[in-house]
Amino acid sequence: MKSKSKKLTGTVHHVDLEGGYFTLRLAGGEVFKLDGGGADLRQDGVRAEVEGEIEDKGFGISFGTPTLKVKSYQVNGKG
Repeated sequence: MKSKSKKLTGTVHHVDLEGGYFTLRLAGGEVFKLDGGGADLRQDGVRAEVEGEIEDKGFGISFGTPTLKVKSYQVNGKG
């Protein structure tokens, strides 16, 4: 499992599978499953800058989607 720290900016989206989870979608089309963050970050349509560790697990509900383990974030409003 590879892990590296990054700061990413995008829009949060709710995925309604198996109870649901949140992703961060970047302008270039990349998608990361969010692991962590508060209620203000975990809202569909919120624009945010998120810093965290990227893990490419490759298994589970979000198969093929890397996980972003949230260390810090700044919400910039609804996009």
